[in-house]
This record gives sequence, C-alpha cells and structure tokens, in this order.
Amino acid sequence: MAPAAPRLLLGLLVLSLCCEACKKVIFHVPSELEADTLVGRVDLKECLQSAEFISSTDENFKILEDGSVYTTSAVSLSAEKKTFTILLKDNQENVQKKIHVSLVEREKKTQTQKTRHARDTVLKRTKRRWGPIPSVMLENSLGPFPLQIQQVQSDTAQNYTIYYSASGPGIDQDPKGLFYIERETGNIFATRAVDREQYPSFQIICFATTPDGYSPEVPLVHTIRIEDDNDNAPYFTQDLFEFSVLENSKPGTVVGKLIAEDRDEPYTLHTTLKYRIVSQNPPVTPAFSLHGDTGVISVLLPQLDRELVPSYTLLVEVRDMAGQPFGLCTTGTAVIRIADTNDNAPSFKQIQYETRVEENRVNVEILRVSVLDLDEIGSPGSQAVYEIIKGNDDRAFEITTDKNTNEGILCVVKGLDYESAKQRVLVIAVNNEAPYMLAPHSQQLSQSTSSVTVHVLDVDEGPVFKPCHLRIDVKECEDIGTAIGRYVAEDPETGNSEGICYRIPPGQCNWISIDEKSGEVRTIKVLDRDVGEMRRGQCNITVLAIDRNGKTGTGTIQVFIQPGNKNYPRITTTEYIMCRDRKPICLTAQDDDESPYSTPFVYRITDRSLASMWKITRHNDNSVYLSPKGDIPFGVYRIPVSVIDNGGKVGENYVNVNVCDCVTPTECNGEARQLGSGNVTLGLWAILAMILGSLLLLLILITICGCCGAGVMQRHVTDDCANHNLIISNTEAPGEEVMDHNIIPLQTTNDQGGYGIKTGDQQTFEMTKGRGHTLESVKGGGHQTLGSVKEGGGQPVMDTCRYSYSEWHNFTHPRLGEKVHLCRQDEEQKHSEDYLLSYNYEGKGSLAGSVGCCSDQHEEEALDFLDQLEPKFRTLAETCIRR
Repeated sequence: MAPAAPRLLLGLLVLSLCCEACKKVIFHVPSELEADTLVGRVDLKECLQSAEFISSTDENFKILEDGSVYTTSAVSLSAEKKTFTILLKDNQENVQKKIHVSLVEREKKTQTQKTRHARDTVLKRTKRRWGPIPSVMLENSLGPFPLQIQQVQSDTAQNYTIYYSASGPGIDQDPKGLFYIERETGNIFATRAVDREQYPSFQIICFATTPDGYSPEVPLVHTIRIEDDNDNAPYFTQDLFEFSVLENSKPGTVVGKLIAEDRDEPYTLHTTLKYRIVSQNPPVTPAFSLHGDTGVISVLLPQLDRELVPSYTLLVEVRDMAGQPFGLCTTGTAVIRIADTNDNAPSFKQIQYETRVEENRVNVEILRVSVLDLDEIGSPGSQAVYEIIKGNDDRAFEITTDKNTNEGILCVVKGLDYESAKQRVLVIAVNNEAPYMLAPHSQQLSQSTSSVTVHVLDVDEGPVFKPCHLRIDVKECEDIGTAIGRYVAEDPETGNSEGICYRIPPGQCNWISIDEKSGEVRTIKVLDRDVGEMRRGQCNITVLAIDRNGKTGTGTIQVFIQPGNKNYPRITTTEYIMCRDRKPICLTAQDDDESPYSTPFVYRITDRSLASMWKITRHNDNSVYLSPKGDIPFGVYRIPVSVIDNGGKVGENYVNVNVCDCVTPTECNGEARQLGSGNVTLGLWAILAMILGSLLLLLILITICGCCGAGVMQRHVTDDCANHNLIISNTEAPGEEVMDHNIIPLQTTNDQGGYGIKTGDQQTFEMTKGRGHTLESVKGGGHQTLGSVKEGGGQPVMDTCRYSYSEWHNFTHPRLGEKVHLCRQDEEQKHSEDYLLSYNYEGKGSLAGSVGCCSDQHEEEALDFLDQLEPKFRTLAETCIRR
C-alpha cells in the first residue's frame, strides 16, 4: 500500500485535472500576517452556486462559508508571492471547482490608489468605527419604498476604495429581498412593510472590501429591530368562562379569573389590558365585581339565593392601551352558576297520616310519606332522611327513603299483636343528608314532623309458646324417661292452653319427647357427652303447638347436657421399680369427667398392714408421692390404693412396687425379690434363669458321674473330673495353649490357696500363690483324687460318685485357688490386673449369699435356703445334696 502523503498528492493531482478552474484571485497583503487575520473575501457563489464542501490546500488558511479567508497561524511571505487553491464541491450535482488565490506583498506606494498623503503610508490596525447603532423600522410602515433605514461606513474608506455588501435574513435568506445595501454608499434600504409579530428583528452581516477583494474591516453584524405597532386587539383565552359559587357567600369571595392575551410587544401600552363588566343577565342588582387589572371576579351582592337566581351571565370587555378609548378591545362571556346549600329545610306535605295492617304481618310496606324541599333536586341538601322519633320503642316499625321519589317508606318489621295494642301512633321527623345552613338575616326553623296512626287488624292466629326459646339443663347419664321440664303454649285469643296438643317434628336429634297433652318433656335415651352427636353437649329441638282450629305455633327447646360424675378416677401407671435409694414414686390419677367432678383427688391405702409400711404425700391436685416409712425388705409389693374424685366417686387401683437391690431400675430386669413374709413372686426372666441354672447343674453332675466309669469302679474324683467342672468363661484375655485340653494340672500347696478377709462392712478377696508343690511336681507325682482326700489317702474306693458338700469343698477349694492364682500371672510370671480386682462395699448382701465363682462356703448348712423353694425345685435340690 502506498504511503499516505503520495496518495494525497495523487488525489489532489487527479482533482486538479478533473476540476474546472474559476478566475484567479489576488490579494495584496503585508509581508507579515498574524493568526486569525482576515486576508480577504472570495465570491464563492460566482464560482459555484451551492458548495457543500469548502477546503484549502494550504493548512495555514481557512475559508468560511461567506468566502472570507483567514489565517490559522502566523504567515510570513518569504518570497514576494504565495499561492494556494480553494476547492469547492457539490455532491448532489457531482461538480467540483477550484479557485487559485495568490498573496502578493503590498508595494510601498500603489499607483491605483487615489492621491493620499505625500509620504508613503503603511497599513496599521486602528480602532474600528464603522459599526452604527441598531437600526429601527416601524412595523407596517407605509413607505415610500424603498425606504432608507440606515447607512454603514468604514473608516478605511479614507485610504481605500471600499465596496459594501451584506448577507443574512431579509437579504439572501427568507424573507429574501426585504433589504439591500448600496455598494458604493453603504445605505441600507427596505423594500416593503414588515409584520413585527412575524419578524421582530433581523441580523445581517455587512462587508467592506477593496476592489481587488481585500477586506480591511472585520464583517459587521448589524441588527434591524422592527418597532411595534398596536395592530393586534387583545383576546380572551376561552370563548366561554364558567364559574361556580355557593349561595349566600360573603361579599369579596373570589369566583374566578378571566384571562386575556395580546400579540403585540410585551410590557408596552399595546399590551397593557383593562377588564370591565359590560352587562349582567338577569338585569337585577349587580351581584359581582370585576378587577380591572387582574380580571378576578368577586361576589358583590351579600345575598345570593339559588332558589331565586340559579345562574348569572356576564358580558365582559378587555381593552389594551391601559383601557384608553382609542385602545383596541374584545368582549367575552362568563357564566356563574350558584351552587346549592341546604338553606331550605324539608317539610311534610301532610302533618297527619292513617294506615292499617294485620297483626303478625312482617316486612310489609304500610305507608308512603312525602316532603317539600326547595333545594336543588338530587343534591345532598334536598335528599330526605326520615326517622321515627316516638312510638317505636319495640322497634316494630322501620322507615327508609326511596332514592328516586324522595318519599319515606314505612314498614312493619316485627309482627304486631292485636290483643296487646289495637293501634299504634308514631311521630316521624325529616332531615336532609347535608347539614342545614342558616341563610343570612333568617331565623332558625324547627324540625318538620308528622304523626302516623297505625290500626292493627285482628286475625285468628295460632298458639304462641312463652318463651319462644326454652333452655333445659340435663345432668349427664340421667335415666331414660326422666322428666326434665315442661313446655306449653297459649292461645292468644283465650289466653290459656286448653285444646292445644304438642309434638316434635321428625328429623331432629331424638334426645327428648314431649307429652302431647301436658307438654311435659322427658329423656328418651341416656345423654352421654362422650357418645356420637352428644359430644357437642347441646341440641336445639323445634316443638309444634296445634290448636283446635288447626293453627300452629312453633317454639324451640335448647337441651344442654351438664357434665356428671360418671367416670371413676384411675391411676395411669401402676408398675414401678424402687431401688435401694428409696426414691418416692409419683402416682398420677386421671378422671375423664369435667369439673367439678374431677380434681382434686384424695388417695388412701386401703390395706392396713401395707399402710403401716408405706405412706402417701400430697404433690398437687391429681398427684401424690408413695414412699416406704422405713427400711423394708426387697420384693414386690401389691399395694391397694383408692382414689376419690371431687364428686365423691371412689376408684380402686393396685400399685405394684418392686423394691429391688439396684442403683437404677434397669438393673432389676423384672426379677422378683423374696418378702419378709415368705411369699415369692418370680418374673419370667427369673424363672428362665433358674431353669437354665438347674440344667447347668444337672449337666455338671452327669459329667461327674460319667467320670466314675461303668460297672465296678473306684470311688474317686480325678483331676479330669475337676477339669470338666471348672469351666473358664467370659475370658477377656488370650488363653494359654496346652497340650491336652482334657487335663488341668493342679498344684498342691502347703498354704491355703485363697482366703477371705472381712474388715467391718468392707470385704475383699485375695489369692496368694501357694508354696511347696509346683505344677511339674504334681504332674510327676501323679493325680490326686477327690476320693483320696476324703479317705485321707490315695486308696481307691468304689462309690456312686456322690459326695457331701464338705468333701467337695475340701477337695476343690485349694485347687481352685491355685488355678486362679496361675491365671493372674502373665508370661513373665507377673501378676496380671485383668483377672481379679478388689471392689469397695456396695451394700448389704442378700440372703442367698455370694454367687461368685470364688465363694468361700465353709459350712454345709449354708445351703439351707434351698429348703424354702417350691416343691417343684426340691427334687433338683435333693439330687445336689446328700443328707
């Protein structure tokens, strides 16, 4: 791509070849030109009539639309001549032209000038004095035309031959041809009259140039002002002004404002307006005044009465020139409507009315009354509001307003009774919706009233229940057929109940029945608030009364079921576990009855023997605390407790308390304890545990017997038998591997392998390692049997393998201690803490004694507790003990 500079030169070259050149222009200028200096003016329209694009090939010069050439920076003519080109372009016509401009340094003395001073003169910047004051031309001037309105002259005309020209609105712009300027004199002329409202002023640009096109003066902006002529009459902004004012308004009340305008020059006499009222219709006393300067209409008459004159029409005038007779004027119309106020009270057309109505008729219209009101129809001041001010204490009558006719409609809303009153006299008053406003200089009027006499006509009517609604309260759970009340009706004609029968229509709640003759009310079912539809506790039953003539009357019985004492109080929870802390048990009772047949409850222990062991302490209205009076034996106690509610109803309850040797109730697991009286209560888990224990004991005995052999065998118990009896369970550490799982080596010790020590209430059990025989010596010395221990030697004796407890104890006790001692040692022959630990005292032991695997039983009589078992366990016990 070619560089930008060569392309620009190429474009200018092509443009210069394609463009048509106009005549050459030469400007004589000084050798030094400052920035923004006017060089001269070129007639562009002579070259191209409509130039849309104007540019210069020299960036030191700029060309304005009027052809003025200015410098953009300081220019120095290094040579005596400098040239550049003005380019013109019309895009619509696709025409391009150019003007060559040459700047020639001005000679010291020009021969073409007129004879000036004798010495050479040099062009200098002097004070411009050729701008005249703004010109004034009278609007709608009558001429003669052309009419000279101003002259412009340049001071440079003393040194140069100056030609004048001008451009702008009125010359070469719309309205074209209205002004022109003489070339040689600078006189400005108008060619025709001007309307100021259309063209209030003109701004034209005047030029002063030398014949060669040089402009020694800056273009002059000259203003031609058109002086206003009073050629426009004022006019109202509306064809018709409409206002409204309340009647009886005070004088000075503002009604409205008239607005007029004038197109002439503002703030002159031509637009200074004055208002006045020309006439008033109807032609009565003037009711309004009009402010001359502002056009504000105010009330003048102290009494504006809408009922006399509903509206006024004013003919008003507005005149300019401050209202002078020679000013221009216009008239308009203003209509003022008098708004209604409630200054006329309504009055009845009649002061007395009569009407008739049958007794017991309801919601029927019996009379219409009308009033007279002079206020505007349909306004709040004329809308009537009726009220009954006398004779309607029982509110049997009601009066409303018919919005269309403004009449009062009298109606009966409650049935009238001929027997009570044969006629009724009412007094009706009337007012308006709007409050009454007293007119000036008038007296207060009293409220208009009218009386109405209502005659009640007698008719044969049915019986009437008194009262219309009867409430009957029935206690809950009353027996069927219980009389709960009586409901009768009377004949209004006779005033008694003779010949009236009663019945209950079907389709209602069938709680009660009514006697056909007497009206006695009885229950037909047990009323229970906890059953079905009776949960609501009430029911409305309609009863019919029928006289001899077949006339009927209706009444309503409201049956209310009152809560009764039908439920026994009961203790909600009856199974409890009491641990050794003897914490009191909270007993809570519940009664489904409502107050006052429920709380507070009274608790009693009905068994005297248990009442001496247990006591009851009050907690709140429905709860007590049950606790033992002293230290009682462990076991299950069945305590009879009676609960008495507030209505005196007694509920018998049994509370089972398991007094257990435990810390928390969960430790008991439902096991029964033996009471001091000898009674034993066993739970399911206790029975299961005893059965499993018996089976285990039986298995041990069978194993021992099996060790004795078949046929004739020696009566002894080998270590093998002990191996089958000593079963290590619940091992929490890894066991030692042995070669023969059927043989458990025993170690004979000189000292007792284990011994018990009791100190006060604290008992600990220690195992000491035996001395003398070792495990190897036992293995080498042979086995020592239970028979040898019994007989004092190792002689074999034949028996049935049944021994006493003392024999079994003497044999197993030292060997069991040794086993425990060995179990406590780890691989390094050190005592292990994972097997046998000492515990502190945790409470008094049970009658059965310790059940641990290491119990120290020294006497055979310690198994006497087995004698207290039930018969079914004695057979098992006899197999375990040989008397």
